[in-house]
Amino acid sequence: MGEYSKALSYYEKALGICQKSLPPNHPLVATSFSNVGSVYDNMGEDSRALSSHEKALEIREKSLPSNHPDLTTSYNNIGLVYRNMKDYLKALSYLERALDIFQHTLPPTHPNIKSVKKNIETVKEDMTMNV
Repeated sequence: MGEYSKALSYYEKALGICQKSLPPNHPLVATSFSNVGSVYDNMGEDSRALSSHEKALEIREKSLPSNHPDLTTSYNNIGLVYRNMKDYLKALSYLERALDIFQHTLPPTHPNIKSVKKNIETVKEDMTMNV
């Protein structure tokens, strides 16, 4: 609906509740940071989006196995923020990590694999257009 300020307010409240009631490395705390990051991303606030997504990734890396599909959410989100910031090499690095995990944990026809491949293709196109 485009009401990003309202969404951000609710997501920040949810994050605060999670931080008060759950251990610091709980996956739901990571999800809350990811939600906040996604709103900042939609608002065009790349540095805030990146910070929130990095906090989510840090928690997920501490609390999940290295090939857990939830890590791909953070890798994909961070990759897309770097794309917005025109840092295409970093974007590719994160998106390729997401793809690697998906290819090892999901069937080859899974839509998430297709989605990340499309993101990688888009970044590569951006790179060739901005050389």
